[in-house]
Order: sequence, then structure tokens, then C-alpha cells
Amino acid sequence: MVFKKITLIGRSNESFDAAVDEAIDRAEETLAGVHWVEVDELGVEVASVETREYQAEVTVAFELEAKQE
Repeated sequence: MVFKKITLIGRSNESFDAAVDEAIDRAEETLAGVHWVEVDELGVEVASVETREYQAEVTVAFELEAKQE
């Protein structure tokens, strides 16, 4: 098995958990073979939004398709 990792940033006006869930949900909708997610960083944007925007940077690992011979 070979895996690839990509970085996604989930955003939510509710919580860090919701931001992480947003990133995971999007990964599962668009990538096949998602195996695990690592939460790398959490942040809150306050400058250019009316309310706080919770952000979660996550690394998503998914399995690459088998090589066809």
C-alpha cells in the first residue's frame, strides 16, 4: 500500500470540532480511500469576519490506487 498526504483547512463559525468535521467530510466526499486525519493546527480568524471563524488545518492520508500492469 502507498498513501498520499494532503493538507486541508476546515472552517466553522461554531467550533474547532465542527471545523475538523468539515475538513473530514469534504475529504471523504472527494477522495477515495481516506484512512486517517491528523489535526495539525487550530486558529481563529477575528479580523475580517463578523463573528469568530474557527479554523482547523488537517493532514489527510489516503491510499493511492493500485498500479495497473
